Parts: sequence; C-alpha cells; structure tokens
Amino acid sequence: MKKNLIQATTTLVELLRLRAENQPDKMAYTFLKDGETIDTSLTYAQLDQQARAIAARLQDITAPGERALLLYPSGLDFIAAFLGCLYAGVIAVPTYPPRRNRPDPRFEIIADDARASVVLTTEEILSELDSRRTKISELRNLYSLATDGLDLNAASKWRMPDIDGDTLAFLQYTSGSTGSPKGVMVSHGNLLYNEEMVKWGFGHTEETIFVGWLPLFHDMGLVGNVLQPLYLGIPCTLMSPVSFLQKPIRWLQAISRYKATTSGGPNFAYDLCAEKVTPEQIAALDLSSWEVAYNGAEPVRAETLEKFTETFASCGFRREAFYPTYGMAETTLFVTGGPKTMPPLVYEVEKAALEQHRVVASSSEGNAQRILGCGRTWLAQKVIIADPETLLPCSEQQVGEIWVSGKNVAHGYWNRPEESEQTFQAHLADTGEGPFLRTGDLGFLKDGELFVTGRRKDLIIIYGQNYYPQDIERTVERSHEALMIGSGVAFSVNREGEERLVVVQEVQRTFLRGLHAEAVFETIRQAIFERHELTVHAIFLLKPRKLPKTSSGKVQRHACRKRFLAGELDSIANWERPQGQGISHPTVSFPSPLEVTEGLIRDWLIAKIAQLADIPQQQIETNRLFTHYGLDSTSAIGLSGELSGWLGQTLPATIAYENPSIDSLTQHLIELQTSNSTKERDSSNKMKDNDTNPAPKTSFFTPDFSLIHN
Repeated sequence: MKKNLIQATTTLVELLRLRAENQPDKMAYTFLKDGETIDTSLTYAQLDQQARAIAARLQDITAPGERALLLYPSGLDFIAAFLGCLYAGVIAVPTYPPRRNRPDPRFEIIADDARASVVLTTEEILSELDSRRTKISELRNLYSLATDGLDLNAASKWRMPDIDGDTLAFLQYTSGSTGSPKGVMVSHGNLLYNEEMVKWGFGHTEETIFVGWLPLFHDMGLVGNVLQPLYLGIPCTLMSPVSFLQKPIRWLQAISRYKATTSGGPNFAYDLCAEKVTPEQIAALDLSSWEVAYNGAEPVRAETLEKFTETFASCGFRREAFYPTYGMAETTLFVTGGPKTMPPLVYEVEKAALEQHRVVASSSEGNAQRILGCGRTWLAQKVIIADPETLLPCSEQQVGEIWVSGKNVAHGYWNRPEESEQTFQAHLADTGEGPFLRTGDLGFLKDGELFVTGRRKDLIIIYGQNYYPQDIERTVERSHEALMIGSGVAFSVNREGEERLVVVQEVQRTFLRGLHAEAVFETIRQAIFERHELTVHAIFLLKPRKLPKTSSGKVQRHACRKRFLAGELDSIANWERPQGQGISHPTVSFPSPLEVTEGLIRDWLIAKIAQLADIPQQQIETNRLFTHYGLDSTSAIGLSGELSGWLGQTLPATIAYENPSIDSLTQHLIELQTSNSTKERDSSNKMKDNDTNPAPKTSFFTPDFSLIHN
C-alpha cells in the first residue's frame, strides 16, 4: 500500500478501512489461548467486518460522543470492540471487569466518572455481571451488549460517522490510584501522530513482526501492541498477561517461534525471565530475530539490562536490542527512545549531587549512581527540563521537571478543567513558550538524551503500576481498630534493585498497653494485598505524635523515608519481610503424583515458598499467609503456573490468591480432588446404567473460569 495513502488518513477508522480494502486477507492479529497454542486469528477484512457490525449496533442505541465501557479479558474480542466504538463515533473506555466477590473502587470510580451509556463485553462476562448488577450501582442503568454473539451481517447497516483527527477516540484512565484515576482524552490525531513517532523511533518497517503480552486496556498494550501493528499493516501475536506471569518462558518462546522483531514490557518482566527461565529452556530458544526489546512503564535499571543480556546471549539476544523508553498516557504513549541501532546509554553521576538536583559526572565508584538513558525525541516533539518552582529552563547540569509538547500530547483530563489547565497548559516564565505538559517526573538532558531520575510527587511505582500513597495509607488506617486515622505514611525504597513498599503508622494511645503487634502486622499485610495486590517490605508502628508532620498537621513522607533509611524511626514494634539468606536451594522437583496426598502437596508448597522467599524450609509456617513471605499478585500467579505444571492439571491463576496460605491451599486442592472424584464416579455409574461406553477419565481439577484481566 502506498505510504501517502496512510499519511493522508486522519482517523483510525479510515486507516483500518484502507487495510481491509488493500490487504483483506493479510493476518492482523493472532491470540494464543494459553500463551502457547493459537486460539483465534483475524485478517484485516474480518476485523473490519466485526468492527462495522459492532458499530452498527452501537449506532442504534447510542449517539456519537457517548462513552462505552469495554470490559474484556485479553483477546481479540477486545480489539474488535475498541475499533467498533471508533467506527460508531463512540468514545471507548477500556478497563477490566469488576473483581469477583470483592470491592473494586477503581472500577466504580471509572464507571461513574466516564458517565458511560453502554457496556461492551463477552457473553460469559455479561452473564457474570447480570448476577451482580444490584451490587454495583454504576452498572444498574447501563445498556449491556455482548459483542461476541453479534450477527456479522449487521455490518452492512453501518454508517460512516462524522469524525476527524480532533475527535476523541478513547479515555485512557491513569493507572494505580483508587482514589482519583483520571481519564486522559486521546484523539484520533494524537494516536496517528504517536504511531508515526513509534514507527520512526523503533525503526519499524513493513517487515516488522510483533509479539505481546501486556494488558490491552493499558496504554502500552493498546497503543503499542495493538495499534502500532495496525498502523504498519503487519502481524501481531498476543497472549494474556496471566499466561506470561504463570510461565515467563511462554513470552520468549513466542518470540522465538514467530521470529518477532519487536516485543517488550516493564523492567520487572526482564528480571522475571532471567530469574525463572532454566538453562534447558534457553537452549531451545532463538532470540536472534529480536531487534527492539522495549522497556518502559517503570524505572529502567542498568543491572536488568546486563543480567538479561548475560542470561540470553547464548540464544541470540544482543545488548543493542534493549530499548529503554519514556512515555505516559498523557502523551498517548511514546515520548523518547532509541535510536534502534544504538546500545542503551549508561551515565554514572555522583549520588550526593543528584540528591541536591545537580548533575555531576562521578569520579569514584563509591559515590556513583548509574542511570540508564531513555533515548531522544522524534519528529516535531519537544522535551525540555524546567524548574518546577520558578518555571524557568534548567541547564544540563540541573535536574528539573520533564515538560513535553507535541501533537501526541492528549487533550486533557475528562471533565477536569482545572487539573487539565495545571497539567497540560504550562508555559516557561521567561519566554512564555508553551503550552507544555508537566509530567511530574524529574530528569535531565545530556546531548539530547533524556535521563529520568525520579518523581516530583510521592507516587509509588511497582511492577509498572502507579500507586498513590494516600490510597495505601487509607487502606492501612482502616484495617485495624488500633491504628490512628490520618497518622500513617506509605513510601517505597529500593532493595536489591527493586522498589519495595514500606508502611509507617501510629497506634492509638489506648491500644499501646497489651498491643498484639503481630496481629496488626498480619491485618495490614492482608488488607494491602486484597485492596492493591501489593506486598509490604516493612511495617513500623509508632506511638502517637512520633510521625514527622508539618506545623499544619500534614504527614511528611519524605522526612519519614529519610528516617527509615537512616535507621532512626522510634518504633514500638516493627516487622520486615524475611530477608533472603543466599541459600542454595535445590530445584523443587517432585515426581508428578499419580495420586495426590495432603502431605505431598504440603511438602511441595513448603519447598516452593522457601525457594521464593530464599529462606530455609524450617522457617516456613504453613498457617502463615503468603504475604508474610513476600508473595504478591505476580508471584502468586507464577506459583499457580508451577503448581499446574507439577500436577499436570489446569488450575486457575487465582488459586493462591483465594487460598492464601499453605494450609488453606492444600486443603482446597484435596477438596477439589474429593469433589471431582465423586463426580467421576457418579458419571461412570450413570453410563453403566445406560449401557454406554465409559467416558475418558477427566482431571480431578476442574478449570475455574475466574475473571482474570490484569
């Protein structure tokens, strides 16, 4: 297809229509059901037909500019529904379905803020939602449409909407905060310009091949893994995040199998692969086709680059393939990166100077901090560093706030004019140049390369997700009656190269005598895990008035963090996650059991938890919650994958989350075995009574179709 035709398009609708007309039979997307086997595929013609059928139905029940909540698991149904919204002129609002059997304030806030008129989902999820409508007020009055059951003949009734580059395509809600997620207003023009930037920055061509596992409701998954292949007219193979987290090798196997040239994720994904993939698995990989291994959404670490390169060099991975990036929802996705053929830049600066917002090249290893460059700008986009207080430009020797301008910068926050003005309409105080987007991130420019050093505000970033400390603090103070309201802080610290969560909380004076600190710790850990899917590195309990506060009574997180790092917190009790003891753990290898026993399951789990926590098996207490040993949602999903592999059975990814201790998980598995053995017996007896051939023996583990969407 001629390049000028693509460049002449002003909307994604025009773009897909061109693809369907000129490349109707070319494969667009393939989805791997379990991260390994092909489940569904769509050509451009099929994708266009599905989008038109969905849009035709939306045009019957909505008006252009109305919002539609997209509640889908990872898969091609989501892509068709997203594009169907655009085909109808309806603003898409990607998010995940509300969690089963637990409160989900983030979903409720998004649904309320967007003021959607319709919900698009699958028949399976719609059935689940219908049974819960009375409990979720935001869903009661919304029209619901299951798009996987629509008659595709309806595509002929579709009418091209009156849209252009300034028309809003979707609302991308900022990740992390349950208290105030904001809908970033992204237009068709923003998307197309950003895709052109990614094309140039990543060095993409018509020969590029994508593989991805990121959540499709997240900007990196949607704008990167879905819309960039559409922009280029190239194939993309996708799997769910759960498939990757259960078995990280699946991601690398897909890259190897499909000869992917571009694939990536947050920094933790590379660490996970280096940690979990075995030498035997590496020997079967071929990563020589991988040209762009992009790394973003959380701080990029030089140590990760080196460890991953060393681990996978033998199967063809090259250091220059690593591609650190910088971006955010407010810029549609991409800000800086590359160039593709250059290895990442590592700059060593004096740590003490950096803490004072000065950039001084390090002269000794003892005081050095290594910072990985995040590339340069592309096309007509501009990045400057400004003093966040004076609003004056900074020199290359100064750390300041990163400001961005360009056609990829979004239109603001949905229904938040004041916040939009403050964030998206910044101007330099001396020249009046602007408007710029104030990112809230700190960094500096050196020879055009952007180096990101931290956040201006107290945002906590773990596993690529943003968490506002106020939300975690609210969860903590409500978790136990002994804790004082408004007298706690949450912050992160770097431990072993990863960000870890620390909680410092005052205790009410009336509870000081006879305080059962261990019970309070357990309650706090579990409350944070259930609400935010995070584990805690350390908890410190203080007497009243011991928490650093301003004269007006506001908590001082930075001052508290400094005291924690200096060992100067005056606590009445504290708990820290059991530290790895550098133990050489043998591989947890039990023969796959022909008959599972309670003792065998318990022994396997003890060995595995000890290995994950890097402590002796003798220190594992089977009644302790997994959070005590540092398991978070990511490691819990990984545990379910390893358990499934050992048993040779399919287990739900949530099994360790819903049964959060060795004792409870063991008991649950035994109950499943008993229940399914009874079902098999009843089925067998029924077949004998009917004089029919017996059915093949089934697994005693029945698959749980829990709604996994992260």
